[in-house]
Amino acid sequence: MLYPIFDYLDSVLDVPGAGVFRYISFRAGMAAVLSLIVTITFGHRIIDWIRSKQIGETVRDLGLEGQKEKKGTPTMGGLMIMAAILIPTLLLADLQNIYIQLLLITTVWLGGIGFLDDYIKVFKKNKEGLAGRFKIVGQIGIGIIVGATLYFHEDVVIRDFQTPVSIEQGVVETPVYQDVKVAKTTIPFVKNNELNYEVLLGFLGEAMTPVLYIFVVIFIITAVSNGANITDGIDGLAAGTSAIIGLTIAIFAYISGNAIFSQYLNVMYIPNSGELVIFASAFIGACVGFLWYNAYPAQVFMGDTGSLMLGGVIAVLALTLRKELLIPLMCGIFLVENVSVILQVSYFKYTKKKYGEGRRILLMSPLHHHYQKKNIPEAKIVTRFWIVGILLAVMTLATLKLR
Repeated sequence: MLYPIFDYLDSVLDVPGAGVFRYISFRAGMAAVLSLIVTITFGHRIIDWIRSKQIGETVRDLGLEGQKEKKGTPTMGGLMIMAAILIPTLLLADLQNIYIQLLLITTVWLGGIGFLDDYIKVFKKNKEGLAGRFKIVGQIGIGIIVGATLYFHEDVVIRDFQTPVSIEQGVVETPVYQDVKVAKTTIPFVKNNELNYEVLLGFLGEAMTPVLYIFVVIFIITAVSNGANITDGIDGLAAGTSAIIGLTIAIFAYISGNAIFSQYLNVMYIPNSGELVIFASAFIGACVGFLWYNAYPAQVFMGDTGSLMLGGVIAVLALTLRKELLIPLMCGIFLVENVSVILQVSYFKYTKKKYGEGRRILLMSPLHHHYQKKNIPEAKIVTRFWIVGILLAVMTLATLKLR
């Protein structure tokens, strides 16, 4: 909302200092600070409001140490994260940018699904929450919107440079380029690191390419949002991990939106993607600010309102930057948590059918509960997971210089 105002002040009225609002780095810093202010300053008021409505966590007895003490802790804290993302983005980002519009829709859409799930659990006293099939339908719905928009919208392009960007005596030379409408993505760890989705279905004809692409988008959004949801099991784990991933994505967004850096680091240049740095900065600030109240021992839980939304937003950010094939590495914590549940359930069913008695690979799934069962303190588990998340982020960023 402020972006067009300051643009008018600078370009039309020539007000001194108004031009600073054009700089992505300035608005990104402001977005991070504002999101921190929203969560930390107003967080306790939101928690008090949630407590006054008796919106407390209903805890199933899983036999974990310290679990019963968490009963009654305010939940639906994901509303804090949503507010801390939406307010800075609406104020500081260019709302005409198609990528920003997609991220805003994703935030509200998946946050709304999570809110319904929490509402049923808390107010309807139904521990199962929203039926799984309705969650899947909602995730498929946003996947179709995101996939169709990224594939068909005329503003979603990549820039193909016929001549390289260069700087001579402090002046950037204008290169020869062409904006191309193509369904390409980045392949990590290979020299020629671009994959065209049309190649995968070339034998079926071009008409099938959008179908494949939208299916891939649906799968990625569903997998990552569910991964974040599963990871949200102990204090600070999901929020801290998401902040680390958000920082990684912010770096990619800044490079992908800069013609010089993108060419030097062999990253696909995506026009107008630099605006995503503002959203990613608000995302990071919201996660870090939420940790102020969610770090062990937690004063509030994000609930599905926050976890489904965080995972979905991360997935869409990766898709818009054409880095979705980096998700298994970048979101390795979410992946391992997801896989641990799948393996545990599958092995239990298999052994029950074969031996008449279900057996388990882990003491309990997802993985963080396995370590809790081994009597490792909750805070230590979270810290170790964060360390692994940082290492995965460094490995992800290391792909930048691979040519």
